Amino acid sequence: MTIKAAPAKSSSFLSGLLRHQMIIPIAALLILALFNLIADPSFFRITLGYNSAGNPVLSGYPITIIDYGSELAILAIGMTLVTAASGGQDISVGAALAISGSVMLRILCGTNTSPAELQAPVIVAFLIACVVSMIFGAFNGSLVAFFRIQPMVATLILFTAGRSIAAWINNNELPIVNDVSFTYYGGYLPGIPVPTPFFIAIICFIVTWALLKFTNLGLYVQSVGINEKTSRLNGLNPELIKLLTYVLLGLCVAVAGFIKVSRLSTINYSVIAKDIEMDAILAVALGGNALSGGKFNMSASVLGAYVIQFLTTTLYKFNVQSDALSAYKAVVVILLVVLSAPVVREKLSALLKKLRPAKQAQQSV
Repeated sequence: MTIKAAPAKSSSFLSGLLRHQMIIPIAALLILALFNLIADPSFFRITLGYNSAGNPVLSGYPITIIDYGSELAILAIGMTLVTAASGGQDISVGAALAISGSVMLRILCGTNTSPAELQAPVIVAFLIACVVSMIFGAFNGSLVAFFRIQPMVATLILFTAGRSIAAWINNNELPIVNDVSFTYYGGYLPGIPVPTPFFIAIICFIVTWALLKFTNLGLYVQSVGINEKTSRLNGLNPELIKLLTYVLLGLCVAVAGFIKVSRLSTINYSVIAKDIEMDAILAVALGGNALSGGKFNMSASVLGAYVIQFLTTTLYKFNVQSDALSAYKAVVVILLVVLSAPVVREKLSALLKKLRPAKQAQQSV
């Protein structure tokens, strides 16, 4: 008697799932969550308390992840566009963030390093910082788009000089903002227990989603990244599109810088946002986006940013020494990035296809 095997729908579903771009960051998130759940379930405890001003605030490791991960998520948005269009990465975002924050504090404090009152409205300081950051983004973009310099080499200039420029803006002094209201943007709004940076990250994501959804920017960026010559033949201007992505990254840097200096109410030029550019690049890679450019998934990059912060918080939780933190993170991230590579997913999919006939043969009696 012969029984016909039913179509291996489960294998087909699993094969399609492995090819989906979101599978790696989601899997990484679940693995980290399971590890912490087994090692220490208290990792997920969230408590409601009150800060020094008497306002309710949520605290706990999950809150820390969405708080500090939001800065990285904002940078990952801009880094994704730059990577997709230019096939390279901007390694100067940490230095550019220091410049943006220094400009903002210069406007707010004026010539006094610790004024009792703000010397200008916060919105004015923020907008000026945005303009300055976008100008530096345009500088990087011009080197890449018009001078054909490889992105990492082009941005190495600002990476090297940026923090010195930031210190020069404030005469190598460390200005301090004493206005409590300035801390709301990097901390908590009165009466709202969720960190403000999380809401800022959501706004940035929604604005970017709308920009990509209702304009052709996403299509143009992917077209240039996949084949610059073909996109030019189709009437696009690859240089302008690449330049635009670097300018948008500059805007994201300004927003992240605003959060950072608001959180600290001051700035340390040599330490602020140190190595954050590497985490932003890893977030893009962990999201399954090809670092050589082309198609991209913004949601995957943002999720990748929170996974990177989840990993960082986990390492701090288990008292990993700061000197060894980068090494532990590198090992884990390398494994995740390798698994997210399209060639690996294709091989896993091919393996499932080979196993499928064998499974069907066993079901036939």
